[in-house]
Amino acid sequence: MTEPVVSLRGVRADLGSRPVLRGIDLTVHHGEVVALLGANGSGKSTAVRSIIGQVQTGAGQIELFGTDRRRFRDWHRVGYVPQRTTAAGGVPATVTEVVSSGRLSRARFGVLRKADHTAVRQALELVGMADRAKDSVNALSGGQHQRVLIARALASEPELLIMDEPMAGVDLASQEVLAHTLREQVSQGTTVLLVLHELGPLEPLIDRAVVLRDGCVVHDGPPPKAVGQHALPGHDHVHPHAPAGAEPIRTGLLS
Repeated sequence: MTEPVVSLRGVRADLGSRPVLRGIDLTVHHGEVVALLGANGSGKSTAVRSIIGQVQTGAGQIELFGTDRRRFRDWHRVGYVPQRTTAAGGVPATVTEVVSSGRLSRARFGVLRKADHTAVRQALELVGMADRAKDSVNALSGGQHQRVLIARALASEPELLIMDEPMAGVDLASQEVLAHTLREQVSQGTTVLLVLHELGPLEPLIDRAVVLRDGCVVHDGPPPKAVGQHALPGHDHVHPHAPAGAEPIRTGLLS
């Protein structure tokens, strides 16, 4: 098997004084679509942010394309879509300007050439936002914001696409566009790592699910068939009608 595109071994991370990742192992191979699942606070977003260097790790090793992340410089090979944010953070900018910023990692001396403009236009077409290219991002809906962020990530023509909760707070029409966009990327051989709360319309694309619970990997294998937090392996919950002090019901790990 080829060198993993993403490799985490024994990775630990704290936020403040709170341990968030407790020695996780995660491997994503070329062409795989891997979903990182888990309840809120399980460490999903911290894991992907540690991969791109936004979260400092306390122990363990992270490699991208076989290179230690601390020495990795080919960031144009990685596209990242952050979680629940606006495309321009309140700064006046057009859709094209935001998406073009994703191409700067490939641009020479920060100057966009014909090929760069073409890549930006194609990314906008792929997410169905070409007709809004000149509009201000501040005039967009939440779903349209998300499409612009995905187009920004795709503009660099990444080999690895990392998306943090791409379906969160997005209307059904935009969810369908995002699922189609992802199918297009997968068909071209792009490796994808997704943080998801549940699989939803992306379920047919997922090769493997890695489930986190309290900063630990509790499942790595076929995606859970059911959707929603209660379907995740290792999930504990107490029913609202249960008597006070009742023991939580623990679902078994998937085999």
